[in-house]
Amino acid sequence: MRTIKGVASSVKMDKTVVVSVHAYKIHPKYKKKYRVTAKFYAHDENNSVKEGDMVTIKETRPLSKLKRWEVMEG
Repeated sequence: MRTIKGVASSVKMDKTVVVSVHAYKIHPKYKKKYRVTAKFYAHDENNSVKEGDMVTIKETRPLSKLKRWEVMEG
């Protein structure tokens, strides 16, 4: 089971939170670091997460078209 830490970037949906995860990659030719952002839709049963919170999400079965993650803590 995979877990990811990220920042809650949107909490406007009911029982769903969008988690932004930042990572740094190195350009293969120019060797410069650049930041990439991935967004994950996670299930938040109690609507307890606020925007800007650090959250940990875990992988789960597909809950909808985009939701494949569930909030563990945050």
